[in-house]
Amino acid sequence: MNIRSLTRGDGVVIGAAVVLFIASFLDAFDSPGGDIPNAWDSLGLVMGMYVSGIIGAVLIVVARGLPQPRKVAGLDLGQFGVALTIFSAWTALWTIFDPLGFFDSDLTKVSAGVGLILGLVAALVMAAAAVATPLVPALQAALLGAPRPQQPQPYGGQPQGGYGYPGAQQPGQPYGAQPGQPGPGQPGQPGPGQPYGQQQHGQPQQAAAPAPQPAAPQGGASDFSPFWFAVPVPRPLYAEDGNPTPIAELAPGTWYLAVEQRGPGLVAQTQDGRRGVLQDTSGIQRG
Repeated sequence: MNIRSLTRGDGVVIGAAVVLFIASFLDAFDSPGGDIPNAWDSLGLVMGMYVSGIIGAVLIVVARGLPQPRKVAGLDLGQFGVALTIFSAWTALWTIFDPLGFFDSDLTKVSAGVGLILGLVAALVMAAAAVATPLVPALQAALLGAPRPQQPQPYGGQPQGGYGYPGAQQPGQPYGAQPGQPGPGQPGQPGPGQPYGQQQHGQPQQAAAPAPQPAAPQGGASDFSPFWFAVPVPRPLYAEDGNPTPIAELAPGTWYLAVEQRGPGLVAQTQDGRRGVLQDTSGIQRG
């Protein structure tokens, strides 16, 4: 389960579920002369209003974090959770209008308590966030920011200053000497009174061959550099051969490596090594 795939709307749903759970332990009804129980003393009320909303929130969060959608009774797991949150808000609304439905008709002074009022607010907020998240772009943003990745090094690159890297101090080279410059007493370095170009044994030294120059880049070479990116909402990744069937889904909050520019899209590589074309690159976050 990928927690970083949760959106801001999912965060609102989680917060409302916590408030709904707390409200279930508060006084459900208010009466000046009687001991009014909380929702857990009425099985129909606690299951129809509180537990159904909490279960709906759990299903929404679980469905968001799963890599592949799951179905319950032919419905997507997230859609089933949304339906439960709407049922919870519906029950809370009519319970507020008719709190005497749980009591005898002679208890005319019974009214909704703080548990019912707070539960109604939490249930309405939860249902509204569950319905609006797929429709409002602000609620589709990632809830948790993804960790910033390290910049990709060129293929075959070595860390700066490592042994064998240009500019590194080579073994046996005097401190302060420039790279490629021999130290005193090394071959190629003339001693005092010795003609330049001769070794210490008097043998002439052959001139060093010039270093090969790097070949000029071809005219059609691209200047594209790989970079990390994250998507704002789940987006499909298609095969490079043009097959219309998605091979994977990129989730928000996860960094992916763009390895090539393919027209308006990007060739992206997932964490398990699969490569595909991301056709919709609008709103992506570069690392």
